[in-house]
Amino acid sequence: MNVPVNTILIIDRDEAVCAHLRDVLGVRGFEVTTACTGGSGLDLFMRLVPAMVMLDLAIQDLDIRYMIREMRRIDEQTVVVLMGYPDEVNLVDETQSARATDFLEKPLRTEKVIFKARQLLDVRETLSTRLGSLEKMEENVVHLQKQHLLLARRMEETLGNLARLGGDFRETYLRSLRSMARALDSRHRYTYSHCDNVARCAELIGRRMGVEAAYLDDMREACFLHDLGKMGLPATVLTKPGTLSPEETAEMRLHPVRGAQILEPLSFMPHVISFVRHHHERWDGKGYPDGLSGERIPLGARIIAVADSYDAMVSPRSYRRAGLSLGETKEEFARHSGSQFDPKIVNAFLKSLEDL
Repeated sequence: MNVPVNTILIIDRDEAVCAHLRDVLGVRGFEVTTACTGGSGLDLFMRLVPAMVMLDLAIQDLDIRYMIREMRRIDEQTVVVLMGYPDEVNLVDETQSARATDFLEKPLRTEKVIFKARQLLDVRETLSTRLGSLEKMEENVVHLQKQHLLLARRMEETLGNLARLGGDFRETYLRSLRSMARALDSRHRYTYSHCDNVARCAELIGRRMGVEAAYLDDMREACFLHDLGKMGLPATVLTKPGTLSPEETAEMRLHPVRGAQILEPLSFMPHVISFVRHHHERWDGKGYPDGLSGERIPLGARIIAVADSYDAMVSPRSYRRAGLSLGETKEEFARHSGSQFDPKIVNAFLKSLEDL
């Protein structure tokens, strides 16, 4: 959808907040519209379809998640920033559960509002102009990767001048990549919520194996991004009902490398990059892209391999109408334990099946 990139809708029950944001953003070239109720805000969104929505979590007349779903139904690239007081609500959890793009803490700081608006809208514009439709991504993938590498390097260089904003810049870039991965999932009904499912399964396995919290966080991040390299694949390959040709198989096997390349400039997340690159390695060394075997494969990648395969087994796919049953799934993992999968991880996974 062709949306003017400088348009912002503010939905906040406090008229003073609406007026303040309209003033500070308006003088910097943004076209700002405001509403003080969820209903009027949603009506305005339907009519104007702005590029960004800043949404007060204290809005009471409509459910926040419903509003975001309706907005994304009209424009799936809509940038939604939640606003709230950190002593009243967990903004990180609310942002993730509502599938918003980012958040701002109240009381609002003018420089942070301006920074967030410019950065997220710049990312949206980049994605909108470079991504196009996934069906046309094959011819654009090299150019797109270069743009992401350049964007990441610029972000890293800019971080030195943004110390007062802490980790905002990094988080903004990561959230943008997660949004891209979610968009890739949601394009096809067979993979809808795939990344979320893999992350939930991998976290359960990791907790059962006693993986430390920081490593779990890296593993969860990699789950959301593990298929990012598939952006360049045409839909005819991603949803092909039959067996892939040798050429299509070779192209498909490049996606872990492409995903790692997109993330490579982000030196602050080496584990995540490694997990993304190696999540299709096999315990017996017959996987790809590097043919690693046994414990040479990072633990996080081995866990993601099991979680990824589990979701693929139990979900419908273009080549079958229904997923495998619980019994069939257990048989598959028992059959491939020690060859495709790490036996210890399979054991922990089977013990976690009740929680799934």
